[in-house]
Amino acid sequence: MLQSYLGTLSVFTLGLGASFAASLGTGVGALPVLSLSRVSQRAQDVLQSIAAGIMLAATVMSLVLPGIAAGAEQLGSPRAGALVVATAVMLGALAVLWVHRYAPHEHFLSGRAGPLSSRLRRTWLFVIAITLHNFPEGMAVGVGFGGGDVGNGVSLSSAIFIQNLPEGFIVALGLLAVGYGRRFSVLASFATGLVETLGGLIGAAAVATAAAALPWAMGFAAGAMLFVISHEIVPETHRNGYETEATFGLIGGFVMMVLLDAVLR
Repeated sequence: MLQSYLGTLSVFTLGLGASFAASLGTGVGALPVLSLSRVSQRAQDVLQSIAAGIMLAATVMSLVLPGIAAGAEQLGSPRAGALVVATAVMLGALAVLWVHRYAPHEHFLSGRAGPLSSRLRRTWLFVIAITLHNFPEGMAVGVGFGGGDVGNGVSLSSAIFIQNLPEGFIVALGLLAVGYGRRFSVLASFATGLVETLGGLIGAAAVATAAAALPWAMGFAAGAMLFVISHEIVPETHRNGYETEATFGLIGGFVMMVLLDAVLR
C-alpha cells in the first residue's frame, strides 16, 4: 500500500522526503542522552561498527549493484556499466578526501582527557565531522530512488536512518561530557543530520533532471560512503583495544542490513 503510493510521487519528491526522514535518525538516536550520562568506550565502538556494517551493505546492495544495472541498461553492456560505476566510486572517494583536507574537523571521540577548553574544541570538531559525513549519506538516499525503484530507495533510506541512530547518540554524549545541557545536546545532534536533506536535494535533482546521471550519481555516493567507512569509522573503532568487538559489530550490522533489505523489497 505504502510503496504503491510512493510510486506515484516524482523521483525528486521521493529523494528529498526520504533524505529528510533519514536525517531524523540522529535526533532519535540522541534521545537516550536525556536519561543517560555515560556509556563505555566499548559500547561506543560496537555501536559505531554496527553503523559501519549497515552503511557497507547499503552501499553495495542499494548503490553499487543498482548503479551497474542502470549503466548496463543505458550503455548496452554490463562491463561498461561496471566501468562507469567504478570510475564514479573513485571520484566520490576523492571528493570526500578533498573535503577532509580543507575543512576543519576531528575524527570520532576517543575519550582523550585534557583541559576543558581542549575537549570543548575537539568535541565541536567532531560534531563538524559528523555533519560532513552526513552529506554523502543524504546524497545516497536522494539517488536511491532513481530509475523508479521505490523498494531500493526505501531500503536505502531505512538503512541510513538506522545507522544514524548510534551517530546521533554519540554526538549528544560527547556534548554532554563537556558540559552542555541534555536538551541542547539532543537538539545539536538532530541538527547534524539535517545536512542529509541538502545532500538528498542535490542527489535527487541530479537523477530527476538527467536519467543518464543515475549510474554516475550512485557510484559517486557509494564512493563517498566507502571513504567514510574505511577512513573514519573502522580506524576509530579499532584503536581503543576493542577490535574484536568492533569487527563483529560491523559484521552484525552488515547482516542486519541484508535481512532488512530482504524484508523491505
